Amino acid sequence: MPVHGLANNLTEYGDKEFALYLRRSFAKAMGFSDEALAKPIVGILNTYSELNNCHRHFPQLVEAVKRGVWQAGGLPLEFPTISLGEVFLSPTSMLYRNLMSMDVEAMIRAQPLDAVVLTGGCDKTLPALLMGAASADIPAIVVAAGPMLTNQFDGERIGACTDCRRFWATFRRGEIDRETISTVEGQLAPTPGTCSVMGTASTMACLVEALGMMLPGGASIPAVYADRMRHAEAAGKQAVDLIRRDLRPSQIMTPAAFDNALRVLQAIGGSTNAIVHLTAIAGRLGIHLDLERLNQLAESTPVLADLKPSGQAYMEDFHQAGGMQVLLHEVRDLLALDLPTVAGMTLLERLDEPYTYPTWQEVIRSAREPLQPEGALIALRGNLAPDGAILKTAAASPELFQHRGKAVVFQTPEEMEETINDEKYKDIITKDSVLVMLNTGVKGYPGFPELGDLPIPNFLLKQSVRDMVRISDARMSGTCYGTQILHICPEAHEGEPIAFIRTGDEIELDVEN
Repeated sequence: MPVHGLANNLTEYGDKEFALYLRRSFAKAMGFSDEALAKPIVGILNTYSELNNCHRHFPQLVEAVKRGVWQAGGLPLEFPTISLGEVFLSPTSMLYRNLMSMDVEAMIRAQPLDAVVLTGGCDKTLPALLMGAASADIPAIVVAAGPMLTNQFDGERIGACTDCRRFWATFRRGEIDRETISTVEGQLAPTPGTCSVMGTASTMACLVEALGMMLPGGASIPAVYADRMRHAEAAGKQAVDLIRRDLRPSQIMTPAAFDNALRVLQAIGGSTNAIVHLTAIAGRLGIHLDLERLNQLAESTPVLADLKPSGQAYMEDFHQAGGMQVLLHEVRDLLALDLPTVAGMTLLERLDEPYTYPTWQEVIRSAREPLQPEGALIALRGNLAPDGAILKTAAASPELFQHRGKAVVFQTPEEMEETINDEKYKDIITKDSVLVMLNTGVKGYPGFPELGDLPIPNFLLKQSVRDMVRISDARMSGTCYGTQILHICPEAHEGEPIAFIRTGDEIELDVEN
């Protein structure tokens, strides 16, 4: 018989009976009865922090998980881990993703847990949670934060954080004043939850559901909805069932499941950061994701979600339109369906439920009439990126897909910030220029920051230039848009081809080829 509950992962004293006796005595010091201590233990990994705005509703969310665990006959025990609030960390939250994943793995392995409920949402937390859970490989289920709601400003609907960037660009162009941008600042993030667009946070939530590690519907329920709490309660119940079935992350997150996740990434027009995170999660399971496979999937997967930053709508609209259930049905013929999920059913069984495409909405397009016939993200290669680079075509300008222009090169972000808006560059930087940022990759700059969203110079913004070809070995936020070629490999810091670009060199972009 396998060992469960408090008898699991005993502290080493050289006497197992003594270790269990001591553990039980300290557990009773917390007020637990013998009946409670005899139950299987479900750890609830809580990423709440007062320095993480996305997670400020987690005390209530975790209580809902606990209710579910108790109802199903388990003992819920909450414990903390590192919490990564995207905008509250220097130099970038990415620097701490792996640290968080190690914390998650170590605490799951070390403590007497039969299963774990992983709560998270803000950009790097979901990848870190899955990385740690994959390595620890005990039964696990994810409860996401859920997206925040939108707000109104001057009769216009707004939400974090694509609109954050749009209003800031408007301010930089001198079209609104300091008082207005200050007012907007107080309206962009009105509720708890992650960014209200298909940024990295919502992208990863959708991909976690596609991987089978989350109960159906959990990716898009807004953070403040009562349904979010009911979903958390259901996840608590399901965690106990996972113990009974001994269903582990390694059995769910298979190569075929990652293929499904990449398909969904294309269909939702998701964040470029998902490539980095999926690669890391898969790597924990010994699974290799290939850039060529990304392109193969892009060629046969339509973009269906009309969501910012690629489209017009917000995550609450996606949810009201049917969310992942509708999207998965529309691409079901492209998916591997006979795969297990934490819900206790295969993806095929989930999608065999009665389904009618909701024609009343336009947020999730029909596969017959897609937003874009081919996928949202592609890998590019060339003499500047022999090992590949990433372009989010769904958020780029098609008129720039075939482009030749002279490079304007910045060796560091500091140099770019000091000079990009200098009037003396007016004769050097034109709308046809290719802006290039070097030394911002994994090795070249602390924490692999989101520096790939190179700003368009103020003097060009005032000429109504809204997009330019921009190239870097950096990342960019999932809330960004524009023709931005990212993750150039090998990176400039390694002395590889991109490092040799100089201002005035000609660069050609040919997306089709």
